[in-house]
Amino acid sequence: MSLSKLKQKAFTNEEVKVEYDKLENEFSFANFLLEMRNKAGLTQADLAKLMNTSFTSISRLESGKGNPSLKTINNFAHACGFQLNFNYSRLS
Repeated sequence: MSLSKLKQKAFTNEEVKVEYDKLENEFSFANFLLEMRNKAGLTQADLAKLMNTSFTSISRLESGKGNPSLKTINNFAHACGFQLNFNYSRLS
């Protein structure tokens, strides 16, 4: 079963959908890191070397596990050839 079909089936349960939506920012951030690395044309192993860290650490960051520091996120971006920009919006 594909991920999209699995999600579609799971979301028929309203409680599952509500809990999933609560994690949207975490999923979005993990996807942001993965997208940045892919745009840089780097593998996780390449990026680990550039950041002087382990492949496992990169994998953990991209899977949304852990709680990386701002310094780590900035180092990740720079190793991928990007600069971070921050913005915010008021909760509705």
